[in-house]
Amino acid sequence: MTETQPPATQPGATNEMDGPKLVYILYFISLAVGITAIAGLIVAYLKRGEASAGAATHYTFLIRTFWIGLLFAVISGITSIIGIGVLLAIATVVWFLIRTIKGFMLAIDGKPVPEPETWLW
Repeated sequence: MTETQPPATQPGATNEMDGPKLVYILYFISLAVGITAIAGLIVAYLKRGEASAGAATHYTFLIRTFWIGLLFAVISGITSIIGIGVLLAIATVVWFLIRTIKGFMLAIDGKPVPEPETWLW
């Protein structure tokens, strides 16, 4: 007599947070290879519609992280002419790391993002 495995441990079964984890990893890699952030953004847009409620909060959070980060990067670039842009760029990287690390930790725990539309956290 064979025992059946629970669905989460069967070969080929996927966790609902696997997609968001992939996007977080692509965002982390983007700090060294910028193009992976665009790949992560595309995945987030494509997967958000079919995701569970918890995973959808991560996709919304990740999409907003990309666009807000891009806005901050553009502002940093423009203000670098007067010198403050370097400080803003460093602050943007720190903000990006805090958001992606906290979000990734929530995804590992299988928890939704509490406020996916926030600008800060």
